[in-house]
Amino acid sequence: MRAIVHEKKSGLEGLNYREIEEPNMEDYQVKVSIKYVGLNRRDLAVTTRHDPKDGPLIIGSDASGVIQEVGTKVQKWNVGDEVIIHPGTGWDENSDAPPEGFQITGFPDHGTFSDYMVVNENDLSKKPKHLSLEEASVLALAGLTAYRALFTRGSLKAEDTVMLPGIGSGVLTFMLKYAKSVGSRVVVTSRHQHKLEQAKELGADIAIATESDWNEELKNENVDLLIESVGKATFNKSLGIIRKGGTIVTFGATTEDIVEIDIRKFFYGQFNLLGSTMGSNEELAEMISFIETHNIKPELDRTYDASNFQDAINYFKDSDQFGKIAIKM
Repeated sequence: MRAIVHEKKSGLEGLNYREIEEPNMEDYQVKVSIKYVGLNRRDLAVTTRHDPKDGPLIIGSDASGVIQEVGTKVQKWNVGDEVIIHPGTGWDENSDAPPEGFQITGFPDHGTFSDYMVVNENDLSKKPKHLSLEEASVLALAGLTAYRALFTRGSLKAEDTVMLPGIGSGVLTFMLKYAKSVGSRVVVTSRHQHKLEQAKELGADIAIATESDWNEELKNENVDLLIESVGKATFNKSLGIIRKGGTIVTFGATTEDIVEIDIRKFFYGQFNLLGSTMGSNEELAEMISFIETHNIKPELDRTYDASNFQDAINYFKDSDQFGKIAIKM
């Protein structure tokens, strides 16, 4: 089979699309013919964390496909079932934080960017009927991250106003669609005018430039919940715009990780700061039910062939996309 493999060199230069041995299957496992995979920022980061001396690593956390073979003791699946691969293992039930042993698919074990993948029968979900295999391939990691941050951690309600700085990523476009589905008011920011226009087409109530004066632009708004994924570049602006007693949920940092805050301003404001990381299989099932109920589809920017995976990575690195990027295996 062919796979996108990290080897020999640290960083993105170590990625190759080549032949690699097919995986063996055990009694409780399922062999999936991978049709499409979803590109995530983590896939790029893994190339600096994986030591090439440890051997070749198939990268990737998201995928959709068709079951080709089932183990002798598998009862949940049949050949021909259309499925999505779970983006994490070892976190079954919802909890305050991931349990010991939780791993995101694609590091340190092999990931999804291959023609075939063998997984435990419990690490699959049925493809939502209203999604194509292409759309389903970009759903799990970003859709689950968005669901936990917005609802489990952020406790978003219909009457809330939620702010999404840096709109355009897969996670934030899911959040925009989720929030509008439950009737919330949504404020977005971006450095790119075309992303602000696209966000308004998806239902954003207010769209402003990231570099603008948020307090002036939003002087008539009351921001209850703000989702932080930018990091140092916007964190203090975020802290300065939420209402007293409001909540910031952070799940990532596309700029620098280390942030300094005025702690006195923080405690006088009675603010809440919550972290969030992907989610459990229980939340994944809830998320799939939610998107089926509300007929939500991923915002798919474009799809590349696996042989052109480097073009997909270069486009993704520049953050030009609005939504998700898929790769056809």
